[in-house]
Amino acid sequence: MKVRFLLFETYVEAIRKSIGSSLFQTTWGEINGKKKDLTNKGQFSCATHISSILMWFAEQGLLKTRHVKVSGLIKDMEGCGWHKIKKPRVGAVIHWENFYRNGSANEHLGFYIGNGKTVTNDSDVGTPQIRPLALNGKRKILGIYWHPELKRKHSNG
Repeated sequence: MKVRFLLFETYVEAIRKSIGSSLFQTTWGEINGKKKDLTNKGQFSCATHISSILMWFAEQGLLKTRHVKVSGLIKDMEGCGWHKIKKPRVGAVIHWENFYRNGSANEHLGFYIGNGKTVTNDSDVGTPQIRPLALNGKRKILGIYWHPELKRKHSNG
């Protein structure tokens, strides 16, 4: 029996099924010897959400490690072959500019799912939600990232 792994279809399904999940809400770390939730109950979970899904497909080269910061995730993505494209495609990673919240500037990431919609962590709810690509006109898009492996055919014996 020959089984063919469908990377793109599985990847998009993982993105869609992440909506509303609290799985990405908490990332524990240690700072100066003290345990801390680095994502603050989901308020700062976008990089954790994106990198966790990309890590499920590490065998296909989509990412090397999980991240809690946008800058580290973007650097890892670029090192793994993600590149900027001009128009969003289903499965692309969207990178929005800084947004000031609670006294600090925060970049933001999400997945494009088509029809002008994204799946991105909602800071108020603390879980991934469907949001418009323009994020209600609040944020400028800095980059739309695509990985060529998402359209290749894969197989597993």
